[in-house]
Amino acid sequence: MKEIRIGDIVTRKSYGGDIFFRVDAIEHNSCMLRGLFFRLCADAPLEDLEKKNPVEINSHRKENIKKHTQMIMRTMKRQGRDYQPYLRCSRKESYSSDFFELPGKVLHLDGDDEYRALCQQHYLQLGVPCRVLHIAEAEQPEAVVDYLREDRPDILVLTGHDGLIKGAKDYYKMTNYRHSQYYVDAVRKARQFEPSLDSLIIVAGGCQSYFEALIEAGANFASAPKRVLIHALDPLLVAQQIAYTSIYEKIALPQFLDDTMTGSRGMGGIQTRGKLRLGHPRIKCSYKKKT
Repeated sequence: MKEIRIGDIVTRKSYGGDIFFRVDAIEHNSCMLRGLFFRLCADAPLEDLEKKNPVEINSHRKENIKKHTQMIMRTMKRQGRDYQPYLRCSRKESYSSDFFELPGKVLHLDGDDEYRALCQQHYLQLGVPCRVLHIAEAEQPEAVVDYLREDRPDILVLTGHDGLIKGAKDYYKMTNYRHSQYYVDAVRKARQFEPSLDSLIIVAGGCQSYFEALIEAGANFASAPKRVLIHALDPLLVAQQIAYTSIYEKIALPQFLDDTMTGSRGMGGIQTRGKLRLGHPRIKCSYKKKT
């Protein structure tokens, strides 16, 4: 068996090698794993792991990048289609080009630094003003209020990795989740800072997260209603749609959630208004990226 070290990319033999993981920690004969493209946190014995070679890893990355690109292109096309009614809000259609857009601003705290970089890239590609920070899941409850006070965002995303403890059957017991308690605590802290569900829209959770507890704590959208794996970009796709939905419109929940990578099995939520505002006359607006 090839020696496995921290940072290696592996799959689990007992699961048929279905998910690529990065080895996050090794203790005795057990490894802590974080999904390469899914927001899943898991553990496995060393003997259950198969180290992947560079050719396999590159092939897997290319396949996922292709999926990312297809989803982003679909999102951009939807943006162009969905904005037309608002750009024609004037009775004189010739005035439509005189409007400018102010999409909602996103503050995103991500427990995975590679996902942070991936999400920041796609937010900017989609024209969403954002600040994306790498904050470990366990640190998010203590960090969130300071960043909210500093940034005053329209949309808060709290995510990283999560997962049900192996063998857990009770979905309504918090101790059966790896990181859900951290997300719940961070959502509660954020809601103490801003109680209004319309003023601050919160998206929270990772793979298999305790959906009901997150919604009860004050999240507008959360994972995972059916305790499934969610894709790395799912929280971003929810936030992006909110940022570019008019303040006069309520989110159309079924269709809205179907436009994520894993659909309504992976992401759920409550009725929420969008954060896009139009201004007149057209001006040149630019958003400076914060790091």
